[in-house]
Amino acid sequence: MASSNDPITIKKYANRRLYNTGTSTYVTLEDLAAMVKQGEDFHVVDAKSGDDITHQVLTQIIFEQENKGQNLLPINFLRQLIRFYGDSIQSFVPKYLELSMGALTRDQHKMRDAMGAFGAGAAPFQNAVEEQMRANVAMMERAFRMFTVFPGQAGDQPAAETPPAKEGKSTDDIDDLRREMAEMRAMIGKMGGAKG
Repeated sequence: MASSNDPITIKKYANRRLYNTGTSTYVTLEDLAAMVKQGEDFHVVDAKSGDDITHQVLTQIIFEQENKGQNLLPINFLRQLIRFYGDSIQSFVPKYLELSMGALTRDQHKMRDAMGAFGAGAAPFQNAVEEQMRANVAMMERAFRMFTVFPGQAGDQPAAETPPAKEGKSTDDIDDLRREMAEMRAMIGKMGGAKG
């Protein structure tokens, strides 16, 4: 019997039906989206071949959400993402996006707390969110410029200024940033080694 920490296996059949082996029921893409939101871990396999198709199914869930008018991905982001396919830095993009989403995920708790304190439509909350987003973007841009291995690109431009750190910033946040920077350095080092 699988432990509660093991991901649930979802089988996808040729008729496109999805079967949750954990609950022994057929599920829909909406059910899988709800599982993701609840933090339930699963992987999807092709019932016939046994191939892992989790990536394709998660991408399909995003596509379905976007088609419902819940446009989370801006058009400029989608265009930029498409441009990276086949580019020399394509292998760097997934980790970069993962680190960026990790920073956003950590900050979402702060945003929710602020929403509770100020109310969803309050100007102070909106200003705090925008300030945090600017700080995150600037940090990621600086990291990318600082460690770029591609001359003549973003590394030649001056780094954007970021708001000074607020007093009392937890050492956990700083440690997380240091860890993320070390991961980025290691990845870029590998990329540079592969090119040489």
